[in-house]
Amino acid sequence: SDLFSFCCLFIWPRPFQFRSAPSCGSQELKCTMDIDQKLFVKLKNSLPAELFERSESRFLFSVARGCGLLFGFAYLAAKFLPLTLWSIPLWLIYAVVEGTFGFGVWVLAHECGHGSFSKHKVLNDLLGYPLHTILLVPYFSWQYSHSVHHARTNHLTEGESFVPILFGADFEKTKNRWRRLLGDDAFSLVHNFFFVTIGWPMYLAYGLSGGPVRGQTNHFVPGEYNKLFPRQWWAKIWASTAGILAVLGTLYYLALQHGFLRIAGLYWAPYLITNGWLVVYTYLHHTDVDAPHYDETTWNYTKGALCTIERNFPDFINWLHFGIGNTHVVHHLFSQLPHYNALRARQILEPMYKDIYRVDKRPVWKAMHLNATQCVSVKESETKKGEWYYTSESSTAE
Repeated sequence: SDLFSFCCLFIWPRPFQFRSAPSCGSQELKCTMDIDQKLFVKLKNSLPAELFERSESRFLFSVARGCGLLFGFAYLAAKFLPLTLWSIPLWLIYAVVEGTFGFGVWVLAHECGHGSFSKHKVLNDLLGYPLHTILLVPYFSWQYSHSVHHARTNHLTEGESFVPILFGADFEKTKNRWRRLLGDDAFSLVHNFFFVTIGWPMYLAYGLSGGPVRGQTNHFVPGEYNKLFPRQWWAKIWASTAGILAVLGTLYYLALQHGFLRIAGLYWAPYLITNGWLVVYTYLHHTDVDAPHYDETTWNYTKGALCTIERNFPDFINWLHFGIGNTHVVHHLFSQLPHYNALRARQILEPMYKDIYRVDKRPVWKAMHLNATQCVSVKESETKKGEWYYTSESSTAE
């Protein structure tokens, strides 16, 4: 039924995604970076070498700031917020603020996964693992899948996260049917609500919006069926899952001691906000009508990275989230460049390469709305073979 299909848009998208994706050659996962060497070297040489230097003390200061806000605000809520009917608005405010603080810690753990904290890999993992695990992120699992996302950014079929739907696919037809039924405004609200609330857990559990060459994936249980993770990573995947189970067990114990409702307010409500920030950032950074995806005939690392879009987040959000929203092009070009040097790198590169450095100055809410209604599926350009652009056209009769 149409209702079942609509639900499947968000909880089980695989059967609806692709009609006949272009061949990608080997189905075996490869993380090698096919870099357009000449342009990449030119971009890198435009930046002072010191911007790539990592300072463990500066990074730890950011960790102290992020964790201080996160745990300090949680302590105040636990101590002073009562579980009464009149305090519900205060709990909602707490959830939004605490979840926003939480994403700052999320960003720092993500940087550890890239090796931006230290030149010593073990130190990156020793810091990143607990920071991500307390936020119920499987550190090593996501470290690997995120490396694939970087290595195949805006590849039509080998990308990882927010891989587009092809024009004419069943999923595109269902999505456009519901868009016509609800109207653009209502469809945008429903679409973005599902994305923001369940998009992240569905990606971890089922590979929602992941690369079709890997089929259905799972970040918690490795195996031959799970084409995302090579066998040599299986032990790390289990270590990530063990950490998640430990946190869930701790939360259950705390709920028994202090009440399930209190733990829901203190942890689970902010958790949803933190997840929502992640989806908003990833969606906006990699989805726009003007940002193409490339198939196997035209894709390379540099072109894919330069399809990333800087978005217009408020300054205080950029400060709380360590610049992930307004320096993401730099991050995709040079993922080990630490966050405290990223803004300076953007200030150098953007004016020098303004024709290829993508910046969107529209309000974030407007960009979310327009993406939901205009970026339904991708079609190959009639004039640029191998380049696929988003469209709101429907492949079925109106």
